[in-house]
Amino acid sequence: MRAHCSRFSRTSYAAASTHASSGKTAQRALHSAAAAPDRRAPPGLGVPAAQHLGCTLELAAAIRSASAVPDGARGGGSALGRCLHGIAVKAGRVASSAAVAKAVMDMYGRSGALADARLVFDEIARPDAVCWNILITASSRGGHFDDAVGLFRSMLACGAVQSMPTAVTVAVVVPACAKWRRLQTGRSVHGYVVKTGLESDTLCGNALVSMYAKCGGSRAMDDACRAFSSIGCKDVVSWNSIIAGYIENGLFQEALVLFGQMISQGFLPNYSTVANILPVCAFTEFGRYYGKQVHGFLVRHGLDMDISVCNALMTHYSRVFEIEALESVFASMDVRDIVTWNTIIAGYVMNGYHFRALDLFQGLLSTGIAPDSVSFISLLTACAQLRDVKAGIGVHGYIFRRPALLQETSLMNALVTFYSQCDRFDDAFRAFTAILNKDLISWNAILSACANSEQHIEGFFGLLGEMCHQWDSVTVLNVIRMSAFCGINMVREAHGWSLRVGYTGETSVGNAILDAYVKCGYSQDANIFFRNLAGRNIVTDNIMISCYMKNNCIEDAEVIFNHMAEKDLTSSNLMIQLYAQNDMDDQAVSLFNHLQSEGLKPDIVSITGVLEACIHLCSVQLVRQCHTYMLRASLEDIHLEGALLDAYSKCGNITNAYNIFQVSPKKDLVTFTAMIGCYAMHGMAEEAVELFSKMLKLGIRPDHVVLTTLLSACSHAGLVDAGIKIFKSIRDIHRIEPTAEHYACMVDLLARRGHLQDAYMFALDMPPHAVNANAWGSLLGACKVHGEIELGQLAADHLFTMEGENIGNYVIMSNIYAADEKWDGVEHVRKLMKSKDMKKPAGCSWIEVEKTRHLFIASDVKHQDRSCIYDMLGSLYQQIKDTQTQNMTMTQSM
Repeated sequence: MRAHCSRFSRTSYAAASTHASSGKTAQRALHSAAAAPDRRAPPGLGVPAAQHLGCTLELAAAIRSASAVPDGARGGGSALGRCLHGIAVKAGRVASSAAVAKAVMDMYGRSGALADARLVFDEIARPDAVCWNILITASSRGGHFDDAVGLFRSMLACGAVQSMPTAVTVAVVVPACAKWRRLQTGRSVHGYVVKTGLESDTLCGNALVSMYAKCGGSRAMDDACRAFSSIGCKDVVSWNSIIAGYIENGLFQEALVLFGQMISQGFLPNYSTVANILPVCAFTEFGRYYGKQVHGFLVRHGLDMDISVCNALMTHYSRVFEIEALESVFASMDVRDIVTWNTIIAGYVMNGYHFRALDLFQGLLSTGIAPDSVSFISLLTACAQLRDVKAGIGVHGYIFRRPALLQETSLMNALVTFYSQCDRFDDAFRAFTAILNKDLISWNAILSACANSEQHIEGFFGLLGEMCHQWDSVTVLNVIRMSAFCGINMVREAHGWSLRVGYTGETSVGNAILDAYVKCGYSQDANIFFRNLAGRNIVTDNIMISCYMKNNCIEDAEVIFNHMAEKDLTSSNLMIQLYAQNDMDDQAVSLFNHLQSEGLKPDIVSITGVLEACIHLCSVQLVRQCHTYMLRASLEDIHLEGALLDAYSKCGNITNAYNIFQVSPKKDLVTFTAMIGCYAMHGMAEEAVELFSKMLKLGIRPDHVVLTTLLSACSHAGLVDAGIKIFKSIRDIHRIEPTAEHYACMVDLLARRGHLQDAYMFALDMPPHAVNANAWGSLLGACKVHGEIELGQLAADHLFTMEGENIGNYVIMSNIYAADEKWDGVEHVRKLMKSKDMKKPAGCSWIEVEKTRHLFIASDVKHQDRSCIYDMLGSLYQQIKDTQTQNMTMTQSM
C-alpha cells in the first residue's frame, strides 16, 4: 500500500488542475477539498466533524465526476482521478471513508484499471455488498466474465452479513451470464435467488427473465416465464423483458398475446415496448391489423408524437405494404431525423416505388440533413431495380467525394451489387477493389457479378481461390450458378464440392443444384436429385415443374402441382404455360380462373400464358376479359401489350388490335411487329409495308422476326416486287443474314403468284442452313393450286425425305394426281401411306356462340344439339340444291 500511495504523491496538484479543464465540477471539488473551508455544522455534529464530513463527501463527488473526464489514458484511470486519489490517500480518507474508497474503485473500474480497483478494494477492512458490486460490474464491463463469477462466489464464501449478494449483485451477474451465454451459471445464480427469497424482487426478476430469453431455446423460455410469474411487483421493464424474449426466440404470436395482457392489466407501454412489438406485427398472419390496433393505442395515449415511435410505425407499414399509411405517418411528423428519411426511402424501395424513392432523396437533400450510408444503400437498390445507371453513377460520385463513406464496407458492397445488376462488370470490379475492409459479403457480391455471365468463368474461379476458404451458403450458390455455364461435368463437380463443404442440407443450395441440372438439360439427373432431396419448399417444386414443362411431361408436372401443400403464383403460371403450349387450352383457362378464386392476383406472366390459350381457342370474349383485367390491375408492360394485340389479331378482331397499337405510349419493336403481323394475317400487306416504313423512320432497327412477318404479308397479298425488294434489303441494308424462314417466305411469294419455275429454282439455290420443309411445302401447295404435276413431284420428293411422317404432304400430292386424273399416281401415294401406317385425321372446326365454344369433328354425332344442327344443314343443302336447279332451268330456257 505504501508503494501504491507514493505513486499518487508524486502527481502534482497543477497537473490535476490541467487535466480537469474539461471537468469543471471535479475541478471545483478538488479546490474545495484541498482548502477545507469552514462551514456550518449539520445538526448533531461539531464543527470539526462537520468540516471533515463535508470535505469527504465533496472529495467522493469529485472522484465520481473525474471518472467521466476523458483524457486519452483509458485503461489506467483519468489523470485527474489519480490526482484526487493521491490527495485522498495523503489525507487518510481512503482508509477512513467508505464513500471515497467506493468512488475511487468505481473510477478505476469505469476506466478499465481493474488491478488498481482491486488494490483499493483489498485495503478496505470490511467491504460491504456495494464494494463487491463495483468490482463485479467492472469485471463484467471489461469482458472478464470468469472474474465476475469468481468475485460473486467469493462474495458468497466470505460469510459476512454486509457482504452477502443483494438484488443489485444479481442484476449485475445475471446479464453477464446472458452476454457470455453461460446458461448453467445463470441457473446457479437463480438458485441462490430462490434460496434467499429474492425471486419476487423486481430487479432480480427482470434480470433473470432477460437472461433466460437471451440464452434462447424452448426450455429457457419456460424458465423465463417462471421467473416472470415469480416477480411480486411487475413493472414495465418486466413486461418488456418477457415480450422481447418471445420475440428474440421467434414466438411472435405469443409476444402479441403478452402485449395485450400487459395493457389489460393496466400497464402503459413505453417507447421500448413499441419498438419491440411493432416489428413483430409484420411477421404474423394478421399483422397489418395488429399494427393498426397498436397505432390506435399509441394515438389514444399520445405516444405517437415521439420520433422513434413514428419511425417504428413507418417500418411496420413498409413491411405490410401499406404505402398510404406509411406516407400518412411521415406527413404527420413535425420533426424528422435521418432515421425517418431512411425508413420511408427504404419503404418505397421495398414496395417497388423506386421513382418515389429517388424523388424523396432529393427532398432529404433539401432539408440540410446529411444522408448516411443507409440512405445510399436504399438509393442504390432503387437505381439497380430501375436500371438507372446514370443515377447510380451520380451516387457513386457523391460517395467518392466523401472519404468517410468510402470506409463503409456495407455501402461499397451495395455499389458492387448495383453495378452487377446493371450488367457493368468492370465498374463492379473497380468498386470491389476500392473496398478497404473486404468482408464475406464483399467477396460474394463480386462472385455474384461474375456468375451473371459465362464470360467471367476464369475470373470467377480466380477470385474464389483468393477467398481463403471463407465460404458460406451464398458462396456455394454462386459456384453452382457458375457451374451451369460450364456444362454438366462442372455441375456434378460443384454438387460434389457442396457435399464436401456441408451445404447441401440447406434448401436454397439444394434448389440451386436442381436448377443447374435443369438448365443443362439433364432432366434425368434432376429427377433423381429431386426424389432424394430431403428439404423441399415451393421453389423446389416450381423448379421441377419448369423442368417437366421444358420436356412437355404434362402428367409428371401435374403430379407435383396437385401434391403441393402450398402453391404460389409461379406454380400456377408454370402450369398455365404448360397447358397452353400443349393445346390444353380449357385447362389453362380453368386454372387461370381458379388462381383468382384462391385470392392470387395474376401478373404479366399469367396473362401472357392465358392469352396463348385464348389464341388457340380463337375466343375474342376471353381475350377481352384478359384485357379488362389488365386495365383493372394496371398491368403496364410493352411486351404484354404486344401479346394482347397479337391475340386480338389472331382471333379476328383487327379493330381492337389497332386501338391498342394507337394508344400505346411507348411503341417498340415488339409492338410494331405485332401490328405488322396483324395486317399480314388479315391480308392488308400495303398497310404492313407502310407501317414498317414508319418504324424505320423512328429509328427502330428491325430483327429477323418482323422481316419474316413482312415477307409473309407480301406473300399473302401477292406483292412480288415489294417482297423481292424487302428480301434484298435484309442483307444489303439491315445487315442481317437471311434465315430459313425468310427463304421459305420468298418461295411462297413466288409460288402463290404462279412463278413456280422461279420458286423451284430459288428453293434449289437456298444455302444449306436455310433448307427447310416450309419452303418445299409452299411450293407443293402452289403446285396443287396451279395443277403443276412435275414440279409437284419434285417438291414432294424433297418433303418425303425431310419429313416422311407428315401425312399432309402425301394428301396434297394425292390430290394433285387426282385433279389431273393420274390414278396410278394416286394409288402409288396411297400405298406409301399404307406402308407407313398413316391415317388421315378427321376434320375439325369450332365456333363460339354466346361465350360458349362448340366443337365439331367429321362424322361426330355427340353434340347435344345435333338434331337441330343436322336439320338446319339439311334445309340449307336443299335450298342450295333448289337454287342450282332453278339456275340450270333458266340457262336451258335461254
